[in-house]
Amino acid sequence: MVVDTAQRDEEAGYMKGVRHLWETGITSVPEKYVLPLLDRPTAKLVLHRSLSPNPNLELPVIDLSHLRSPLHRAQTLRSLAKACQEHGFFQVINHGIPAEVMKGMIDVGWRFFELPFEERVGYMSSDIRAPVRYGTSFNQNVDGVFCWRDFLKLNCHNLKKHLHHWPSSPMDFRQAAISYAQQTKHLFVKLMEAILETLESDDVHDLKEFEEGSHMMVINCYPSCPEPELTLGMPAHSDYGFLTFVLQDGVVGLQIQNKGEWVTVEPVADSLVVNVGDHLEIFSNGRYKSVLHRVLVNSSKSRLSVASLHSLPFDTIVRPSPKIVDENNPRLYRDTDFAAFLDYMSSRDSKSKSFLESRKLTLHKEAKP
Repeated sequence: MVVDTAQRDEEAGYMKGVRHLWETGITSVPEKYVLPLLDRPTAKLVLHRSLSPNPNLELPVIDLSHLRSPLHRAQTLRSLAKACQEHGFFQVINHGIPAEVMKGMIDVGWRFFELPFEERVGYMSSDIRAPVRYGTSFNQNVDGVFCWRDFLKLNCHNLKKHLHHWPSSPMDFRQAAISYAQQTKHLFVKLMEAILETLESDDVHDLKEFEEGSHMMVINCYPSCPEPELTLGMPAHSDYGFLTFVLQDGVVGLQIQNKGEWVTVEPVADSLVVNVGDHLEIFSNGRYKSVLHRVLVNSSKSRLSVASLHSLPFDTIVRPSPKIVDENNPRLYRDTDFAAFLDYMSSRDSKSKSFLESRKLTLHKEAKP
């Protein structure tokens, strides 16, 4: 009975989040956060000691101001299409979001996670459908091993409906978060207009749906870790939507899978990292790639990032564009929507394959979604 009580107390401590553990001054990674050997960030180095640790990758950099230039627009669209096809990730500069808005979002995000635990815990929920949710790990409802991350998720679509749920402390949190959310929404619509053009799917109806589309913002906190070689800030995953914008505080940590290897992304000053999501891969019928990525932690610095995930409205069916599918390019993915993603996240199926894999059709067996 004593052992069972101790185990329950220990589990309850993990559910309070890694930031809470970090605040206690722990000097080693608890067993709950220790990944199996082959899932650790140094797994290949252990197996192949001659390999160099985590090579760096300079992602394509797209200057979005060139989309407004008759001289540069065509080449910029070609560069954008190539980045979506070959990397699934790129960085954008001259994107139109003021530097003070980005800085303000990072600053207020840090100050939220620096609040006393008693204030943060009021937003904690295990309901993945909650419009505002403070949580830990990747999905603490099903994760056998936790990852070294706490997060605050904010539903940004229909702000009037959800704003009163958002944290009111720090005092300027809502103002800073609203400003950043509005800026990223505008950027999403502008960038999707260009992407639709590269896919020759520039239907105005499509663009209006993106203007009314879903928007989730996730503020990720990765405390410094005493044994970073044993755990990850986030495990390998892809994002469910069309595009994700990642704002980083300057501390390196993002890795993407490139040609079978994990490579560390070198950030560019004043840029945003953009990645193709599962919905865009489905919409493009596989032409554009939703790529696995993960997050490293380190022993000397905590890290904060803000991910803005954008897609069509929650109840809209996402399917391959009919302008892309034909006899020579048969349909590769079944219909999906946000509810299907939430059901997937709530199940144990996420342990065996990615959400995108669960949407793929087996052509010789299935001709219809």
